[in-house]
Amino acid sequence: MFLPSREKIVAVLEDVRRLIFPGYFGHKELTEADLPIQVEHLLAEIRESLEEQIYACVCTDRRCPECAEPEQCRREAKAMVEKFLSRIPAVRDMLALDAQAAYDGDPAAKSIDEVIYCYPGYYAVTVYRIAHELLAAGVPLMPRIMTEYAHSMAGTDIHPGARIGKSFFIDHATGVVVGETTRIGDNVKIYQGVTLGARSFPKDERGKVIKGLQRHPTIEDNVTIYPNATILGGKTVIGKGVTVGGNAYVVESVAAESVVGQDRPRLRVVRKKDNSSK
Repeated sequence: MFLPSREKIVAVLEDVRRLIFPGYFGHKELTEADLPIQVEHLLAEIRESLEEQIYACVCTDRRCPECAEPEQCRREAKAMVEKFLSRIPAVRDMLALDAQAAYDGDPAAKSIDEVIYCYPGYYAVTVYRIAHELLAAGVPLMPRIMTEYAHSMAGTDIHPGARIGKSFFIDHATGVVVGETTRIGDNVKIYQGVTLGARSFPKDERGKVIKGLQRHPTIEDNVTIYPNATILGGKTVIGKGVTVGGNAYVVESVAAESVVGQDRPRLRVVRKKDNSSK
C-alpha cells in the first residue's frame, strides 16, 4: 500500500502558508521584482507534492494494497489538487478578515503582522481554512492530519469538517475544541478553553455510533464566548449577538441578543496562621 507521509503533508501545509502569505515564512527573502517568479515556482512545488500525497491518501482510504486502477486514482488526485488550488484566493480573503478580526478584537495586538506571525489561534484558524478546502475538494485523511498537527502546535482542536464564517477570532487559543459538525457564523469571537462539543452519540441497532449526524452546536453571527465555556449538542443554537460568560455550561438553545452566565460563586477567604511568634 502506498501510504501518505505525515512529514511531507506538514511540509506542503507550510508551503501553502508561504503561498498565502508571500514573504512572511520561509528562508528566502522576497523582493517585489522576483515575487511573481518565486510564487510560480512555489505553486509548482505545491502542486507536485499535493498530487503525490493526495494519491497516497486516496489509496489508503480505499484500503487497496495494490491499486487496480492507478491511473484513475491519479486523475482523481489531480482533479482534487486543481479544485483546492482554485480556492486559494478565497482562503486568502477569509484569512485577511480573520487577521483583521484578531487585530480589532485584541487591544494587545499592535499590527496585523503581529497577528500573522505570533498568534497561535490565528495559526490554528489558518490551518483549518486550508484543511477545510481540501476536505471540500474530496481529499480523505490529509485534512485531519493537518488540523491535528495544528492541534499539537497551538493547543487548539478545530475539526476540518466544521463550518466557520468570516472574521473568526480565537483569543489566546489554548484548550479550544471545535467539533466536526459545528456551525459558526460571521464575526464570532471565542476565548481559551471553550468547547463546542457533542452531548451524546446516537447509535444504530448494532450499537455502533452513527456518523454524519449533527452532533455539535450552531453559533450564529456576532457571538462572543468567554473562557472555559462549554456548549454541547447538535440541537443547541446560540442566537445572534449572544454573549456567553466564562465557565458557563450550555446544553440548550439561547435566544438572540441574550447574555448567558452562571450565578457568581461564593469566595471563602481564610487568613493564614501567624507563625512569627513560634
